[in-house]
Formats: sequence, structure tokens, C-alpha cells
Amino acid sequence: MIDFIYSDSDIIVCIKPAGVLSTDEPGGMPELVREALGDPEADVRTVHRLDRVAGGLMVLARTPQAASELSRQIRQGEFQKSYLAVVHGAPRPEKGRYTDLLARSKEERKTYVAKKASKETRQAVLDYETLAGADGLSLVKIELVTGRTHQIRCQFSSRGMPLAGDRKYSTLPDDCPLALWSCSLRFRHPASGRDMSFEAPPPDAYPWNTLK
Repeated sequence: MIDFIYSDSDIIVCIKPAGVLSTDEPGGMPELVREALGDPEADVRTVHRLDRVAGGLMVLARTPQAASELSRQIRQGEFQKSYLAVVHGAPRPEKGRYTDLLARSKEERKTYVAKKASKETRQAVLDYETLAGADGLSLVKIELVTGRTHQIRCQFSSRGMPLAGDRKYSTLPDDCPLALWSCSLRFRHPASGRDMSFEAPPPDAYPWNTLK
């Protein structure tokens, strides 16, 4: 079942379950949304992505025009996404910005921090704030300035603070799903231009419920 937060003739805002692909392929979010709507032919389009293993808020477009306008907002930095993550360790300072050059290995399907710029690297920027800490873990709120593949997971793990439950960027024996959650979306409605803002808390499960 897909949890709908908001729906009209242009967009759908819903919760992507962890483990579900964002893209339009078998078992992906558009297909699941069509099933929830009861219309296998419905026009449902992905305009931004979440890692398969991450969950939280997503907006999907219901018309080509809505998809085009939301994509424009994303390209021009007008579409704001916030995340919550549980990381091992404690960021210092408690609030700041991480800026890195990231390179992507297609063979490993993994992102790395690069030491120098090249045609394969892209700048990655995020702002973070530590909200709570306990038992060697920290709850961090993250505002993405850029949107690179695995950006949050790579930038924190490269500083010795892998996300709890991360099987790709951590060697720690965590017994929990990846603790990365899309908690907030802010954008303008693609048809009316009205400011839209949505928030959703992470699951009431470990490790989230130990850092409230």
C-alpha cells in the first residue's frame, strides 16, 4: 500500500517505502501509484529520485506539463528537499556544510570522494545540523544543495560517519535498514504556482526511536 499525503490532477505526494525503486519500471513507484489509483494506464511520472533503500516523501507528476515544470524547479534549485539520517559518530561542528568532488563507479555502482577535479567528477554540497545524539549515534537533518547519486551516504561515510544500516558504504554490523528518510519537500505547484510544503516523520523503529 502507498500512503498518499496529497493528490490532485497534476501531482501526487506520497511516501516511498524503503526497498522500492523510484523509477518507472516493474515494482517501481509509478507502477505502485497506478495500482493505488486503480488505473494501470494513469500518467504517473518520476521527477526526482530516492535511493532504493531509502524511504520518505516523494512527489510524482500526473501530466507532462507538471513533470516539465517540476523538473525545471529542480534544475534551477527552486525545489527543496530535506532528509533525516542517523549516522555513527558525531559531526563536528554540530552544524555546517560539506563540499566534495564526487566520482561514480558504474562497475561497483558506488560513489567516491575524489581528490581532484576531472571530467568524471561533480561537485556535491549539503548543509547539515545535528539534532540529537545517543549511544554513539547522531540524528542529523540534511538540506541538499546538489543532488548526486548516493551523495549523503558517501559524504558522511568519507568522514568516518557512515549511516546506520548502510550495507554499501559501511562495514559496521548494523542490524537495521538504512537510516535515511526524505522528511520534507518544498516546491511551487506546477500548475497554480502555489507554495507547497510537506513533512513526514521517519518510522517509529530502531534507530529512529532512540534519538527523538
